[in-house]
Amino acid sequence: MKRPRHFTGSYTALVTPFRRGAVAYGELRKLVEFQIKGGIDGLVPVGTTGESPTVTHEEHLEIIRCTIEAVRGRVPVIAGTGSNSTHEAVDMTKAADAAGADGMLLVAPYYNRPTQEGLFQHFSRIAEVTAKPIVLYSIPGRCGVEIGVGVIERLRAKYPHVAHVKEAGGSVDRVDQIIQAMGDAVTVLSGDDSLTLPFMSVGAKGVISVVSNYLPREVTKLAALALAGDFDRARALHRKLYPLFKTFFIESNPVPIKLAMARAGLIGSEEVRLPLTPLGDTSRKTLLAALAAYHG
Repeated sequence: MKRPRHFTGSYTALVTPFRRGAVAYGELRKLVEFQIKGGIDGLVPVGTTGESPTVTHEEHLEIIRCTIEAVRGRVPVIAGTGSNSTHEAVDMTKAADAAGADGMLLVAPYYNRPTQEGLFQHFSRIAEVTAKPIVLYSIPGRCGVEIGVGVIERLRAKYPHVAHVKEAGGSVDRVDQIIQAMGDAVTVLSGDDSLTLPFMSVGAKGVISVVSNYLPREVTKLAALALAGDFDRARALHRKLYPLFKTFFIESNPVPIKLAMARAGLIGSEEVRLPLTPLGDTSRKTLLAALAAYHG
């Protein structure tokens, strides 16, 4: 596979399968095969959906290695290597680079809430240890801080491989601001399944998806239709998928998606790690009803 410099289309933010408290690497490999057979454009292990906050550093790197090995160069792998510690993010990025990752997903530092200058310096340190494409991940709802457009512009000017943004702030206006400021110099990917089509209507180039864990072919088709400018067909597919886009986030991600995947036999267990807990009874009934309605 020719190593991509630009990531477009549909990328799955992979769940991390667990069995009795341990990472189920065999199930992860099977999930990679399911994704590739579904036509997915790329895979993103150990992001929030992969429960990066609760895997150990050793597990984190092994999940990345396992995914890369299972993919065998067939699609790009963007490794989640972010942290609220610059030192840890640098170390994980170097390790993922050495393991063969095609790019890095770097979330804004969470909890310590750096200034915009702190964000610039944080991402600069990381950009200096890899030449692989970097995807900045702005999700202020989880991190308490947004990666400002000015910071993105400064980083892109200094580090040409900082050329992607996963935008999960929920605002079409914000996507438009980034694209108007930077044009084709930066590729924006939606971080919210339900906003993929609205974001792509103003210039985003795809999605890093949770729902594609369960429906890779359908989410890939949605992104492909929008990239092709076929918004009538994309809108029809979006409306079909929309109930699942919403219901899969009825409780904290990835709890609902893991239940759906376990029910479908895609993973062996809906197990998550504390402080996440299994889906509550009311939410479970709602999700199962949505699945039944979708599959008709």
